[in-house]
Amino acid sequence: MKLKYIIPILAVAIVASCKNTEKKYDASGSFEAQETIISAEAAGTIKEFSVSESQELKAGQPIGYIDSIQLYLKKKQLLASINAVLSKRPDVSTQLGALEEQLLSVEKEKQRMTTLVAANAGTQKQLDDVTAQINVISKQKEALQSTLKITVNGITQETQPLYVQIEQLNDQLGKCRIVNPVNGTVLAKYVEPNEVAAPGKPLYKIADLSEIILRAYISGSQLSQIKLAQQVKVFVDDGAENYKEYAGEITWISDKAEFTPKTIMTKDERSNLVYAIKIKVKNDGFLKLGMYGEVKL
Repeated sequence: MKLKYIIPILAVAIVASCKNTEKKYDASGSFEAQETIISAEAAGTIKEFSVSESQELKAGQPIGYIDSIQLYLKKKQLLASINAVLSKRPDVSTQLGALEEQLLSVEKEKQRMTTLVAANAGTQKQLDDVTAQINVISKQKEALQSTLKITVNGITQETQPLYVQIEQLNDQLGKCRIVNPVNGTVLAKYVEPNEVAAPGKPLYKIADLSEIILRAYISGSQLSQIKLAQQVKVFVDDGAENYKEYAGEITWISDKAEFTPKTIMTKDERSNLVYAIKIKVKNDGFLKLGMYGEVKL
């Protein structure tokens, strides 16, 4: 073949090759998730901790407990102290019983004297003396009732701080139970049974992988093309020189530009500054944290 024919053919091939290598995607990034590190809320030896990496956990699922024997014994001590204080309360009915008997007896005497005075068999002074005696006993009863009430209330008030301490212990005992707070998959496990825990010590890391986030980067010129809640297409390499397509939704757009991460390619490779966006994607089990994805706006 003559050279004059070969050169045009090569030119067409080069142009076609350039077209084929032209970028088909508007942005790229990697997948991440909202990770939660669960920490201990109590101090003590971890007696049970049934968690393994990649395990699926439900919110409210018990997964272990921290030794709480000292807290339990302190609670028993406080309950005994409350009983000891309450035992000092006076028996109101017993202490008033004697005065009530006297009052009942004098009231009967008054009725008898009233009958005698009406029959001119007794004097008015005798009736007045009995009436005065009733008044005195009634006043004594009222005074004793008031004193006993104050005493009982005072002793009862002494137990209130003890009850508050018991409530605090109940809260601490509850924190000794390790209960998973959110639905998700265990990503990392940091402790084992029989290790000593302290408040704030990380126990495990969990994330909900049913929906994960693609953090991608766009150039400033693309910023005007997107908005929150916008539906986009996400593509992931399936390992067989093909791409799986997913529906995504933009949930966050950064308001600050940053330098392009070294591992990220943008549509405009000349862009030094890019904006990060987050795209929510429903996971079918194929998507993994750290996996790269491409975005078509």
